[in-house]
Amino acid sequence: MSDHDDFGAFLIGFIVGGVAGAVAALLLAPQSGEDTRALIKDKSIELRDKAAEQAEVVASKANEFADQAKTRGQEAYDSVKTHGQEAIENVKKTVARKRPTTPTTE
Repeated sequence: MSDHDDFGAFLIGFIVGGVAGAVAALLLAPQSGEDTRALIKDKSIELRDKAAEQAEVVASKANEFADQAKTRGQEAYDSVKTHGQEAIENVKKTVARKRPTTPTTE
């Protein structure tokens, strides 16, 4: 009879554990499929809006950077043009001063 009592205790423990697990599963179960789809839709809309905001920020910063680069490029071009013309004039003056006054025959 001892074997019968041990099996009964095991069976009662198994049933009680199964019921406790089922109750815990029902209480902690995820949302229904409809609720989950609604949550996913809401999160995707939220992420889309955040992505759009970030895209606007990036575009704005890119435009600012492009404007700054254009301005700096124009300034550099003007500076090189001015200094280049000055250098050409200096070379012309130097060459004019060093020209031989008498023609050379070779």
